[in-house]
Amino acid sequence: MRNLKTGTAKDMVRIFLIGYMGAGKTTLGSALAQAAGLSFIDLDWRIEGRFHKSVNAVFAERGEDGFRLLERSMLHEVAEFEDVVVSVGGGTPCFFDNMEFMNRKGETVFLNAGLDALFRRLKAAKHSRPLLRGKPDDELRDFIRAGVEERMRWYSMAKHEICSDELETREQIGRTVELFRQLLGI
Repeated sequence: MRNLKTGTAKDMVRIFLIGYMGAGKTTLGSALAQAAGLSFIDLDWRIEGRFHKSVNAVFAERGEDGFRLLERSMLHEVAEFEDVVVSVGGGTPCFFDNMEFMNRKGETVFLNAGLDALFRRLKAAKHSRPLLRGKPDDELRDFIRAGVEERMRWYSMAKHEICSDELETREQIGRTVELFRQLLGI
């Protein structure tokens, strides 16, 4: 890969995006990869492509333990790729040694979206997320708050953190991508 500012040779880039569901990992990851000339991998999409089933179906079929083992294996596979942005599932950092592994293999960035942003995004996506389906607003907000608090132990281990509250328009995504590129020097 070449340094975009100077045109000189640069070390390979491997970026892992972590954060709660709805934090914008896929949105920001694909935009960042495109802007920086990197490949983009959504770990959940990769699992679905490999097994020709939705993540929910794989989870139901194998149970949580089986799914997490499979997820870990796929994480180790994509962690060997170079010049890549990898979006991992919201729970991925919380199992096995996944967070420490990602920190060793590349740059980890916690996309820290506030409760209001997560609530707004997840409320709009309730129909496509079985864990959220049917939850009234107050229960959904409490579910999100508890989930973020529970996972913060792992999310806070990321090397970098960026606010991902503003990813609704192209302009907001573009500004966040530029902040991200400055943060990581890519």
